[in-house]
Amino acid sequence: MDSQQKNRSFPLSEAREIVRDLFAPNPVLYWLDFLFHATLGWTAFVLTLQAPAFSLWQLTFYIVTTLSLYRAVIFTHELAHLRKNTFRLFRVVWDITCGFPLMLPSFMYSGVHNDHHKRKVYGTSEDGEYLPFAVDQPHRIVLYLLLVFVLPLMIAARFILLAPLSWMHAGLRRLVWESASSLTIDFNYRRPAPSSTDSRNWRLQEFAAFLYGATAIGLATAGIIPWRALLLWYLVTALMFLLNSLRTLAAHCYRNPGDRVMEYTEQYLDSVNIPGNGLITPLWAPVGLRYHATHHLFPSLPYHALGKAHRRLAGNLSDSALYLQTSRKSLLDALRRLWHESRAHHPRG
Repeated sequence: MDSQQKNRSFPLSEAREIVRDLFAPNPVLYWLDFLFHATLGWTAFVLTLQAPAFSLWQLTFYIVTTLSLYRAVIFTHELAHLRKNTFRLFRVVWDITCGFPLMLPSFMYSGVHNDHHKRKVYGTSEDGEYLPFAVDQPHRIVLYLLLVFVLPLMIAARFILLAPLSWMHAGLRRLVWESASSLTIDFNYRRPAPSSTDSRNWRLQEFAAFLYGATAIGLATAGIIPWRALLLWYLVTALMFLLNSLRTLAAHCYRNPGDRVMEYTEQYLDSVNIPGNGLITPLWAPVGLRYHATHHLFPSLPYHALGKAHRRLAGNLSDSALYLQTSRKSLLDALRRLWHESRAHHPRG
């Protein structure tokens, strides 16, 4: 960012006034959206198993399964931002239908993600959701994407193997909490000891995820469910991780090496909006995440209000130049810019 942009402040007070009536979440919309996609996803999962192997029907059901469950899972982002002691039943149902069976219980994201939005943490080495891809070697981007093929196995091992072992060993217990209990992109991130920002029932969530995984393996071993159901679980979660990894790479510019706290305007311009196509873009950036820069302006805006907020801010700010600088034409446009910046910093990388 050039010096002129650095010295130009974002009109935050004006922006807040423009969207001040959009902060109330709509519980009915949350429930309908989530339940529809969770039900569709698990129904398509069963149909994928029943369809003829390698048929067009099986491929179709597999894609429907992945996209539907991906949208349902992304509601964990909303759970992290909803005020405490609200949407209690929704949180429980989300964990039972998505968090536990997919080995992604809500405590893995709560607290950790909220730190990502703290002004003194964002983009620094303490931010587990930030890596300096734009100033690092280009192969780091490739390696990050390749990780999606082992992540499902890693999370399964974390809950099915490491969790019960850690219950018997305090040192392992601490290690599992610090290094294997957070949905982050930085493997060097160490989660602080449980605090008030963490779910009070995270131990129960951990046990439930273990129970789901161990039961699935037990049922497959007993021949009650086919082993291909576990293979399908892996393939679905791997594709979900791939979609989310591409979305994550497009969500920020990742220009901060992590050694300093960025100015507020810098932090905003380091985030990205991709309004895109109303039908296609929400498939890879569901639940409002295509408006990621707008979300970083106002983290407590519910997902269903982000599109309206974006349109208002783009059209009604007295000076919308800085706001519009975060927009990209498409996922490919955002990824291409990130890749080119990385190559520019490391032409031989």
